[in-house]
Amino acid sequence: MSELQHTPLREFHAANGARLVDFAGWEMPVQYRSILEEHKAVRRAAGLFDVSHMGEVDVRGAQAEAFLNNLVTNDVAKLYPGRVLYSPMCYANGGVVDDLLVYMRGPDDYFLCINAGNIAKDLAWIHEQAAGFDVTITDRSADYALLAVQGPLAAPIVQSLTGAKLGLVNYYHFVEGTVAGVNCLISRTGYTGEDGFELYHAAGDAETLAKALMAAGQSQGLELAGLGARDSLRLEAGYPLYGHEITADISPLTAGLGWTVKLAKGADFIGRDALLTEKENGSTQSVVFFKTGDRRIVRPDSAVFNAAGEIVGKVVSGTLSPILNEAIGSALVSKSAAESLLQVDIRGTKINLQLVKPPFVELKKSS
Repeated sequence: MSELQHTPLREFHAANGARLVDFAGWEMPVQYRSILEEHKAVRRAAGLFDVSHMGEVDVRGAQAEAFLNNLVTNDVAKLYPGRVLYSPMCYANGGVVDDLLVYMRGPDDYFLCINAGNIAKDLAWIHEQAAGFDVTITDRSADYALLAVQGPLAAPIVQSLTGAKLGLVNYYHFVEGTVAGVNCLISRTGYTGEDGFELYHAAGDAETLAKALMAAGQSQGLELAGLGARDSLRLEAGYPLYGHEITADISPLTAGLGWTVKLAKGADFIGRDALLTEKENGSTQSVVFFKTGDRRIVRPDSAVFNAAGEIVGKVVSGTLSPILNEAIGSALVSKSAAESLLQVDIRGTKINLQLVKPPFVELKKSS
């Protein structure tokens, strides 16, 4: 077995009582007190997440925009300095390599945030696709740490530590400034459905920034939160997770991410032909979200049945919603079955799936 990688906050987590687990080859905090309480803290006030395992990549050069518009399904040409774009990055067959964020810092100067478990694969793919374009690709993953402050009180907590005017930073926009004296790219993004900021900064400044944020937010209910709460929060919000709702075999259209696929953006992109065919012919499968009215968690890979008892799909994500106090999840099912009664079997008991259009709960995201 290869040795687990650590973020710059590994000792900080241990000192604060974190339960550390292997996540995509990284030793990461899954929880501190309890997933349930950390989840509720984010919905009620704010949570601080260490997501320094994520990958960062600089894309620079005269053809950076053209390259990125060829690489991803969304329209990079609509970006301007200070704007962030969410997009899948697809294979030629329409399956997803990864989903990522594209930051435009200036003309010919972009910055990508990619998923931790996909860093090596993504970099190889990006370098391969860059052939023939006047661009320079630089892996910056080891240089950066990344802290996320999420929740309805995230903005005042971060604002207390920075001179940047956060009220002027809209959702999916960013500014550069100092937070607690640490140089940061301050991004109004997140993975919880709540308002919040993701703070990219030098790896060596991570502990200083984390301690300053916790001190500033303590009186407002800020709590440390781990990967367990991050997953239940993102599922309540209806956000996809690579390897679950989107994979090399599940296209953005099948996953319900059609709004990220700009077939008419005026630029060809990898996977366009396959996605256009899927759009014209209709997807044969669909990712649906569900709740059960029952507290028993429906585990990923559980079979999904129709009323006749036939297997029509499988669960791809499942957890207990701490806000609804019932099991929620998502499933990949045949398109024809998505409109009919769906069930799962939990230890011999058939449970009906109540299909829901996410988010599952009311969210307080910034406009």
